Parts: sequence; structure tokens; C-alpha cells
Amino acid sequence: MRSRAYTGLIALSLLAAMLAGCKPENKFIAPPTPEIAVAPPLQQKVTPFIELTGNTAAYNNVDLVARVEGFLVAIDYQDGSPARKGDLLFQIDPSTYEAQVKQAAAQLAAAKAQLVQSTAEFNRQETLLRQNVSAQNTFDIAKAKRDSDAANVQNQEANLTIAQINLSYTKVTAPFDSVTTRHLISVGEVVGNGVNTKLATSVQLDPMYVTFNVSEQDVLNIRANLKDRRLSLEEINKVPLEIGLMTEEGFPHKGHLNYVAPDIDTNTGTILMRGLFENPTLALLPGFFVRVRLPLGLGAKDALLVPDPVIGEDQAGKYLLVVNKDDTVEQRRVTTGMLLPGSLRVIDKGLTADDRVVISTNGRAIPGRKVIPKLTTIAAAAAK
Repeated sequence: MRSRAYTGLIALSLLAAMLAGCKPENKFIAPPTPEIAVAPPLQQKVTPFIELTGNTAAYNNVDLVARVEGFLVAIDYQDGSPARKGDLLFQIDPSTYEAQVKQAAAQLAAAKAQLVQSTAEFNRQETLLRQNVSAQNTFDIAKAKRDSDAANVQNQEANLTIAQINLSYTKVTAPFDSVTTRHLISVGEVVGNGVNTKLATSVQLDPMYVTFNVSEQDVLNIRANLKDRRLSLEEINKVPLEIGLMTEEGFPHKGHLNYVAPDIDTNTGTILMRGLFENPTLALLPGFFVRVRLPLGLGAKDALLVPDPVIGEDQAGKYLLVVNKDDTVEQRRVTTGMLLPGSLRVIDKGLTADDRVVISTNGRAIPGRKVIPKLTTIAAAAAK
């Protein structure tokens, strides 16, 4: 019995070994070819520009001073309030200057009366001289008296004008539409005592200047784009400018170039430029730091654009992944240009209009790998 059982165990072991030898071998199954979204670069006309930094400055900024001496009797505005051109802001005691006007007017009237009398005497002596009744020297005296009195009338007219001007200086008015700063002198103080006394400052906020400096290299690039043609003043005023504040996205404020300095500052190697911007809501205040976008030339040029996030960068520089005609991913070195609204980046070199740029960034696009390109398009940015 024991021999028969042992024989059965051996048979089962042989059967198990035979079955194990018939099991199929493991084989490598390649992953499916990935689908990759690709798109030709967006072709669009673009005006090349540079981005700079600058500062806002008031269109007009004038210190209000007392031009005549006297007591300040009234302040006719609230500190920081807007004022229209000609609005009364400060009143200096006018009584002394009103009296001087009356005095000058009386002196003028007396001079005119004297001129009437001397003119009549001159006419009489002229008639007598023609009749050989009066001597020549008597006529000359009458003529000199008439001319002297005429000159005195002109002198008294000038004195009256000066007195009227001094009287007008007792009213300090807004020189233009502006905002007036806090007053620096109180009612009852003497102002203009030997020197011009500063009372406050009028600041015009609309429109607003923006000043910035452009490097010598950028100036040369601009001249090259203009084919070394110097812009006229009228053309300069048509060059568009855009600015944005530190807290703003993009460049929402639109204006135009207003001034270009005639020389390069040798200390900084830059040239001063100034822009002019309408500011009806007073969103801009003097002294703000702003980002400035200045075109490098007149007119737009054809450019190729891709979404900025698909551009890669390594130690060798920036690159794009493209799918070639064999549907294989390859790395393409590119030179990038300016960033446009909608996160679209201009590609200056390394790309053609027929290239298929990898748009997806899910890591399945590996240089040298075959892919199934899924064609899509790059959306143009909405105009702002």
C-alpha cells in the first residue's frame, strides 16, 4: 500500500511540472501613441514696442503768491477743493490800493486839464506867429509846454494802470482749472512784506504728463525702424502711448507722445520723453510710478504668436516643442519678442507659419516620441 501511494505522488508531481511548462511567456506591450494638441502659430500684425518705467507729473503746477503787501482778510476755498479758472481763492485788504487808484485817477484828470489849457495856448501863439504879432520864442515856449503836458498825461495814465494792477493783485484767483492745496497763511497775517509770500499751490490734474527715459540703444532701434527719418512735431504728437499703474493689469490708459528731448543725457545714456494723457476721472495723480509701452516704429508688422505658457526654457535658452512632418516631437530653439494681451508671445526667430506647435503641456510630448497630432487653433486676444 505504501508503495502504491508513493507512486501516485510522483505521478502528480510530474503532471504539475508538465502543466507549468505549458504556461505562456510574458511579453512587453507598448503604450498607445498619445494624442497631442497642436496648432500653427497665430499670424497677426503687431506694432513692436518696448516697456519702460516712468512717473506722472502735473500738467501745470503753480505756487500762488501774494504780489502786494497787506493783511490777508479772507480765504475763499476749502483746502484740496477743485477750482475753476478765475475763482477767488484769497483776498488781501484792498483799501490802500483802492485809495491809490483814486489818487492816480485824480492826478490823471488834472494832467488832462493842464494839457487842454496848454494846447489852447499853443494854438493861439501859432496863429499870432503867422500874423507876425508874436515872437518866435513865445511860440516855442507854448509848444514846449503843450508837449510837456501831453507827456505828463501819458505818465499819469501809466500810474493809474499800475495802481489798478496792484489793486487786482489783492484778489488771488485760480490761474486755471485745478485743485488747490492746503493754505499756508492764516487770515489776519501780513503777506507780501518785502517778498512774495507763498499762499498755496494750484495743481492741474487733467490732462496729465508722464515722463520717462529711453536708452540710447532703443533710440537707435527706433531710428532704424523709421529708416533714420526724423519725426516732425506733428508726427510726434501722433505716436500712441499706453501706461499702467502698479496695481493695474496691462496698459489701460491711452495717450500720445508729447515731447522728445533734443539731446542724450551723457550721464545716464538716455533721452527724456514725455507723454500726454487725458485724466477726466483723476485716476492719475502726480508722482505715480507707471509702466510705459512705447512703439518702436510707426505702423504694424506681420508677426507669429504663440501662448506664452507653452514656451520652455533651459540653460541653453528658450524653446518650443513642435511636431514635424513625421509626427515626431522635436525641440525648436526660438527667440522671443514682446508679450501681448491674452498672454500671447511674439516669436522673432526659430518658427515658421507652417510649424505645428505643441499646445498641451501634460508631459506626454517628449522630443523624439511619435504622437498623434490633434489640430486646434490659437485664439487671438480680444482688443482692449
